[in-house]
Amino acid sequence: MANFPTHIVVGTIVAGSLATLTLAADVIAPENLVAVTLAGSLGSVLPDIDLKDSRPSRALFAGLAVFFSFALLFHFAPHLSIAEMWALWLGTLLFVRYGLHTAFHRLTSHRGVWHTWIAGLASAFATVLAFYYVFDRPDGVAWLAGGFLLIGFLTHLVLDEIYSVDVLGNHIKKSFGTAFKPFDRRNPWGSAVMAAAAVALLLVTPSFTTFYDGITSRPMWTALNDRLLPKDTWFGIMLKRDRMIASPAAEAGAPVTGSLPAPDATGAPAASPPPAAP
Repeated sequence: MANFPTHIVVGTIVAGSLATLTLAADVIAPENLVAVTLAGSLGSVLPDIDLKDSRPSRALFAGLAVFFSFALLFHFAPHLSIAEMWALWLGTLLFVRYGLHTAFHRLTSHRGVWHTWIAGLASAFATVLAFYYVFDRPDGVAWLAGGFLLIGFLTHLVLDEIYSVDVLGNHIKKSFGTAFKPFDRRNPWGSAVMAAAAVALLLVTPSFTTFYDGITSRPMWTALNDRLLPKDTWFGIMLKRDRMIASPAAEAGAPVTGSLPAPDATGAPAASPPPAAP
């Protein structure tokens, strides 16, 4: 399988390319575009959450621990003493980071249900809900973030399959076919639970209409096609082709310098001026 830096680099390139198109389409504000692009980069490493000692898994559970600990703290703070707030915040942080992390990896296996399309869909729907309800973003932006994460997720699976083929050794590794798959045949119950979670999340997502109308807008795609290549110059610094053709040496009536007199209208050299009087 591809290593962590490869997933990060390729995922960032894919997310950045999509962000460039989104920026050119001018459909969301730049501050929202940054968060959406980060969702795409997160999706490119998310499938490795089931790898116990992986950096994506540790980082994700650490982030979830911080998020949930502060979310509970802010919700119950008006009803608790300072000591109780400390206990609630620290207890939630440790439970999610270490307790939930340990339980999760005891129930999952690497390249299992988390390396499936249904896991990507469930993660995308969860991202939509997080952007809409937690970060208070418009429904179109929320669905765009979910789309970015899903594309990053699928990019990870494709990369793992590509690295399962040893081109130089001219053979296919045993891991081929275990990454890019719709569901995990080795764990049908786990696949069923993931599919049920994806459906449940989909049922509570916001309206899809704004996002669908945006990505199917003919004027938007026409405008993107018009902006695909520069009209005259690249970055405004390269000369136009017609400017690179040599222009006539001098127009009639233009001042001439040098030791030879300028020709008159008949083509004969003009008379030299008389020498100055001594």
